[in-house]
Formats: sequence, C-alpha cells, structure tokens
Amino acid sequence: MHAPRYSLVMLRIFAAMAAACCLLGPLVTPARAQSEWNDARTMALVHRATELRERQLADTALHDWRAIARGYVTFLAQLGEGFTEPPKVIKADELALEVYWRSPGLSKQRIIGRRDTLLLPTDIAYHRDHLGIVQNNFPEVIRLGDGDEVRDVPHPLSPRGLAVYEFAIGDSIEMRLPDRTIAVAIVRVRPTDDTQPRVVGALFIERESAQLVRMAFNFTRAAFVDRQLEDLAIVLDNALVSGTFWLPRRQEIEIRRAGTWMDFPVRGIIRGRWEICCHDVNTGLDLALFNGPEIVQAPQRVMDAHRWGGAILDSLPPDVRAPTDPEVRIIQEEARRLVRAQALARSRHATVAARGISDVARVRRAEGLALGAGISRALGGGVRTTLQARYGLDDEQLKARVGVSWMRASGVGLHLFAEREYRDAGDIVERSGLVNSIAAQEFGSDATEPFDTRSVGLAADLGSALGLGWRVTGAYERHGAVEVVASPSRGTYEPVINALDGHAARVGLAFARPTSLFIGGTELRLHGELRAVWFQPRALSLDQPATVRLFVDGAIERPVGSHRLISRTTFAAVEAMTGAAPPQDLVYLGGPVSGPGYRYHELVGEIGGSQHLEWRLPAPFVAIPLGRFGEAPPRMTLAPFAHVVFLARTSSERPAGWYPSLGTGALLFFDALRLDVGRGLRDGRWTFSVDVTPELWRVM
Repeated sequence: MHAPRYSLVMLRIFAAMAAACCLLGPLVTPARAQSEWNDARTMALVHRATELRERQLADTALHDWRAIARGYVTFLAQLGEGFTEPPKVIKADELALEVYWRSPGLSKQRIIGRRDTLLLPTDIAYHRDHLGIVQNNFPEVIRLGDGDEVRDVPHPLSPRGLAVYEFAIGDSIEMRLPDRTIAVAIVRVRPTDDTQPRVVGALFIERESAQLVRMAFNFTRAAFVDRQLEDLAIVLDNALVSGTFWLPRRQEIEIRRAGTWMDFPVRGIIRGRWEICCHDVNTGLDLALFNGPEIVQAPQRVMDAHRWGGAILDSLPPDVRAPTDPEVRIIQEEARRLVRAQALARSRHATVAARGISDVARVRRAEGLALGAGISRALGGGVRTTLQARYGLDDEQLKARVGVSWMRASGVGLHLFAEREYRDAGDIVERSGLVNSIAAQEFGSDATEPFDTRSVGLAADLGSALGLGWRVTGAYERHGAVEVVASPSRGTYEPVINALDGHAARVGLAFARPTSLFIGGTELRLHGELRAVWFQPRALSLDQPATVRLFVDGAIERPVGSHRLISRTTFAAVEAMTGAAPPQDLVYLGGPVSGPGYRYHELVGEIGGSQHLEWRLPAPFVAIPLGRFGEAPPRMTLAPFAHVVFLARTSSERPAGWYPSLGTGALLFFDALRLDVGRGLRDGRWTFSVDVTPELWRVM
C-alpha cells in the first residue's frame, strides 16, 4: 500500500470539510467518531450505502425529475515559481440550465442562458460536460472532460469499488434540516493501490438510511488521461427533495493544468460552481426529450430572452476571484504543497532554463546584444541542477550561472550557486525586459544600473512564518564597474555607475508576501530584504566599508465597486558602519515606476522612498476584434495618480527633500498594455512610457 503519498490530498479535503462546517454554522454539529481502515463498523455502513445506490439506480419510485441550475465556468491563470501569486480571472461564463432526468439513468441538460466576459485574450474551449452538472453522483465509473481528463475510474460506492478502496469513518456531524436532524458520518476513502486510476477523498453518508449526502474527492495521478493535469477536485452536494429523494443541490469542480513557458511555470485553472434548485419530481417527462447529446443549447431566441442580474464579475462567488476569502486559504496552502510534491516527482528529462524572453536575447548598454541559453534537469528526490549562460556581442564577456537546488514539498530548500552577472543596483524594476531592450537599442534608453559581480553562495528557503516567506543567503563576491560598450540606433547612452571594485562578503534575509486578503477587504503584497555587506577594495588605500541595507516594497489595493484604489510604498536605506557606502549600495530613484516626471535615477542618496496613489476607473473605448482569441472589450481603464519621492543624505546633484509628480495612465486591450504620462512638479519634466502590465514583466 502507498496511501501516505496522498496524505496532502486528504488534508486538503478535510480542510474543505472544516471550512464547510464553519460556513454551515448552527446547522452542523461535529462529533468525534474515529475508526480504523476497513473495520466492521465502517464496512457495514459502506456496504449499506453501496446497496442503496444500486437500488436507486433502478428505483421505480423515482420516475423522473427536473430542476434549474445556475452556475459559473471560469478560466484562470497563474504564473511564477511556486505559484505564490493568486490566479487571475481570464474568462468567465455564466450559465443557466434546464436539467432533466428519467429512469433508468437518462439525463438531459439544456442551456437556456449563457453570457461571458473576457479579461485577457484566449481561445480556450471547454469540454461539453464542463458546461453542465453531474447527476446521480456518477454511475459505476467516473468520467470527466468527455473522457479526455479522467476515464473509467471505479466509483467508491460500487461493487468493484468495495474491492479496490479502503474506508474509514472520520468525524461525524449532525445536520439540522427544516423537518429533522440527521447524523452524517464522514467516511475517508483511499485506494488499495495508488498506482491505479482511483479517487481519494471523503463520502458524507447519513447513518440511519446510508444515503450519500455529499462527495468530496480528488484523483490519483494514474487516473489522469491528460498528463498535464496536476489536480482535479470535485465536491457534490445533495438535498432532500419531497421528503424522500436526495437530488443534486450544489456542485464544484476545479481542474488545474501545469506546464512551462520556456522554464517559467504556468498554470491554467478551470473552476465550475453550480447551484441547483426548483426540483419537480415525477412529472411524466416525455422519453423523446432525451434524444441526442446530453447537453444541448436552446435556440438563440430562448438564449436572448434570458434575463441576467448585474455583471458577471460582480456576481462571481468569492472563491472564484483572486485572492480567495480566508475560509479557503488553508485549502490553497495545502494545494500549493501538493503542487510542489507533484513537481518533485515529475520527469527527470532536461528542460530549457529560461525565465523569459530577456534570458534568450536582450540589449543593454554594457553588453550590447546578448544571447543566452540554459538547461535544467531534475535528478529526483527534490534535487535539480541548472546551467545558464549569456554572451554579450559588444562587451565580449560571458555571463553564466550554475546551481544545484534541493526542495521539499513544504517549500523548504537549499540552493548552492556560482555565477557571473551584471547585477542591477536599482531596487525597483522600471520596465519590462523586452520593452527595455527595444528602448535601449532604438532610443539609447537603458533603464538598468549594471555592475559586474562574480559570486559563490548558498541560499536557504525557510518556509513561511508571520504570513511571510523567508530566504537567507550568504555569498562571497567580487564586484567591479562595467563600461558603456554599445551604440544605440539614435541618441546616446547615460554613463553607468562607478561601482567599487573589490571583494565582498554578503549576508541577506529576504521576505515576501504574495498578494492575499488583508484588513478591510484590501489586498496586500509585500517583499523586501535586509542585508549586510563587508567590502575589501582592491585599492588598498581605500577604506574598507561595512554596510547594512534595508529595502521594503509594499502594495495595497482596494476594490470600490467597479473602481480600484491602489497604493504602493517603497523605502530603502543604507548605513555605512565603516567608511562610505559604495555606489552599488546607494538608493536609486527616478523613472516610470519609482519617480514619474523625473529622469531615470536622477534622485540618488543613502535614504529614499516613494509613495504612489492611483485610482483606476473604467472608461469607454473602441472594441477591437482579435480573431479566434475573442474581442477586446469596448472599454479601457483610466488611472490618474499622484506620486512623491523622498530623498535624504543625497549623493546626486538634486538636494534632499520631496519630489512630487502628477499624471495619468491608460490601460488598454484587456488592461494588458499601459500608457503613462507624468509631470514632475519640482524642477521635473514631462515623461511618457508605454509597456505591458507589470504582471507580465516576469516573462519578458
């Protein structure tokens, strides 16, 4: 038996049970009733439930039933290592169905209303059975995605299921219905052989009648026909109708597929949420109604006549949007651990190691055109090796990184590395890599502050504490200045900083909080680093500086109806314990992000920070067809903003003090493209910038 391999799946489902108990409040009372796997008490209940299902599939008392279902099918996406940022809604469909069933197992679903909203271009097409509900809690076997996702997995409460699963009663709960209180046993289910296509989860069975009230389950990896699937979770709730029949009431499904773009992790998520109501039983449905496909769409005149209330995004359930509400946060955390565990068990084939376009080709003033490549290979046991290299055609220098990492499913890990890189002295990224390469080549505008580093070190991921993820890094490095070696098509490049040349020992503690709910309905994102550096200059006549440096960057967003208020605060400070702070440790501000209305990095000092306030509101625009990827909506988002930079202990021509600016942004084409214009109010100037949305910078 290999059941411990799926303990995280079980934890996730039991977390869902706990959340459900919290939501049901006074309707549910838990009671302790633990049992061993396949003990007599458990198996007696499971056999009764199986026999009842067999009888119900051929029940002559229930001839037919009809109901109305309303639901949402939503496509979301996540990017980045570990998928720490919550998923973003790409497309949302709202549907209304007429649901029909007739013995012995005939079903029909008729879509009478459907509307969708597209937030980013996509040509996704759902499987037909994603657009409807599950009836009868599946028959003898479970199929999903028209058999392309999960095919012919034995149902736990079937004659075959009794032979291939193990069962154990966990907690019991009491559910108070309008006319009575029922005792429900939560029966855990696991396969006897987890290398076979099986389910893993829990069955909620009424003790007195052995009726299946709820199913909450996932699948073993062997059950997935589509090998890109990493997770497929289903919750089916039933309700007592006419005091006799248990029929579908609420259903949820979440399908996660993972892959890579180059070496950049990408995840697509399909979430379905359904509420079923208004059941009518034994109305004498015509047998001809069930001819043809199970799920069909009503004529267009019927679809057009359906009336909706409000906008789709306004009515989406909270756990479909990102970030999710606190009750399901524990489920997400367990899911992330499961994703990491699965990732460690994947193929050991070598893959391309490149996080984005700029790792393959970039233009910088200190390198010219630089071309790169890389390879990464998983060795098993959570160990992965990576080799990346880049060569600048103008500086004729090779930059490379070699690393060995070990990661546990909990997120704790070690990373040993050696590298040579042109590191950016700036704390805040001002442009996406792709846009910066174009601007550098065509206009002589390079928004990086490079200096040469050669380092060997060790980093340790410490896991989460206080709501933050922590990483400690120690490295021995050699720093040096670089030169401007490239020539743009027009204009001239700014000079680079005169970095202190010498050896350095560096110790850093980094922390990060991905976007998640905060107080008052806000969403908080936070990251930063505290580091200490000891320098040994190559010129023996110079002081040997030791510095301590802090950087913090936090953003808070608050939706206000269809508008959104955004606040971003940054702060950085360096303190030289001995000598003077090297140029590569100073605080650099000024540019499209850190200081709109001022030249790139013209505000330099030992202490600096910025505050940005922005109000986003919808505005009309022209709809633009995008072929099979849909149509850009006839709207855009205006983003007027106020910004201020604070500078102290200045190291530039600019004096210490406050540097305010005003401006506005316009987000176009699904808010994926941003145009900004700003004006510095203290001897500043007009600045203009065009870039993709910052969420996409990591792949650029």
